[in-house]
Amino acid sequence: MTIKLTNSKTRKKEIFEPIDPKNVRMYVCGPTVYDRAHIGNARPVIVFDVLYRLLRHVYGADHVTYVRNFTDVDDKINARAAESGRSIREITDETTGWYLDDMRAVGAMDPDQMPRATEFIGAMITMIEGLIESGHAYAAEGHVLFSVESYKDYGKLSGRSIDDMIAGARVEVAPYKRNPMDFVLWKPSSDDLPGWDSPWGRGRPGWHIECSAMSYELLGETFDIHGGGNDLMFPHHENEIAQSCCAHPQGGFAKVWLHNEMLQVEGKKMSKSLGNFFTVRDLLDGHDGMPGVPGEVIRFVFLSTHYRKPMDWTADKEEQAKATLKKWRKMTHGVAASEPAPEVVTALADDLNTAGAISVLHGIDDPAVLLASANLLGLLTPELGGWEETGVDLTAYADHLFILRQSAMETKDFSAVDAMKTALLEAGVEVRMSKTGVELEPGPNFDAAKLEGLL
Repeated sequence: MTIKLTNSKTRKKEIFEPIDPKNVRMYVCGPTVYDRAHIGNARPVIVFDVLYRLLRHVYGADHVTYVRNFTDVDDKINARAAESGRSIREITDETTGWYLDDMRAVGAMDPDQMPRATEFIGAMITMIEGLIESGHAYAAEGHVLFSVESYKDYGKLSGRSIDDMIAGARVEVAPYKRNPMDFVLWKPSSDDLPGWDSPWGRGRPGWHIECSAMSYELLGETFDIHGGGNDLMFPHHENEIAQSCCAHPQGGFAKVWLHNEMLQVEGKKMSKSLGNFFTVRDLLDGHDGMPGVPGEVIRFVFLSTHYRKPMDWTADKEEQAKATLKKWRKMTHGVAASEPAPEVVTALADDLNTAGAISVLHGIDDPAVLLASANLLGLLTPELGGWEETGVDLTAYADHLFILRQSAMETKDFSAVDAMKTALLEAGVEVRMSKTGVELEPGPNFDAAKLEGLL
């Protein structure tokens, strides 16, 4: 099976050739754990979860290593601790648990390793020392900064010009910087902030060095895939490349870079000012008077758009996803999965075309093949099931409507049939009638109270 992926570094779709097919390695930037994850945070998780499943399918589950980190030392975490009066560890433990619960609720498998930045401070210090010794970094006023001018390929990933990068870097202009683009590897900590002893005094790491140190320790100086949202391309991923390639010049760091596009809500950028900002948990549990959305439905909507295109969350997509998934779960109930349809695997292998794979699912008639194919996308799994069950038996209503229809076929008077059908629709029941029978299914707005008196 040939997998093709669009490499952000070359801006081309390329055939994926792992460095070692028996040890395929992927690193994805994880969350900074200070609050609930918003729904935009779930997109890369779902995207790279599908890639993880595909790689395991093609190369074998024992031959793929997926690492996704937790940033648990950060100024946002410090600020949250200061304003709440709670300890940093208490906050990061709680929010890490929230994140894992929410991502599992949308069907994401846990990565093979989920390192916390605070567990790798020693590795970061060692990498920074090496960068200073090789002339790629310098100490100044308790800080250590990476010298961007020392790495000739800086800017190639994002394709930004020097002027653009300087404009972006001026947010962090400081007198101890030799160049406005130079970025922090280590910074001093006051007594009230987290800190670790280092050759440059008590301090804490900059954000970018974390991923470089953790990926090196867990995956080596060269690995196959590095992923994340395209908002991380600059400066985070650009800085990762610079410091990693300078720290380990014999390695190539990440061979393939993948970036997913951002998420919108009803055609607009998600923001608190527009009132369309909500967390994954808001969506799962319900918010602002809106009912909760099953995790499987969230996942389906996300996968209905290619990862390299902006994804628009809409109520219409949610309802369509519910209807489709209910149908598929009914088709596959009690069935044992066989093997995924080759067309589904082919679609996913073509730059992770999840929308194309879902289109193929719609045409699969064999329940066992449908189940296996959907499972490859993380859909129709037992863990995500149960939401489609309403606990209401509509058999009696279906039988009654069928009898009314049979009688109307003889008398040519369909008024009773139309009245019954109208009442069912008003109760939120989806009605499908054919010559062989009547099929009733609770819709998203089902109200059992409105069925009283219909029999």
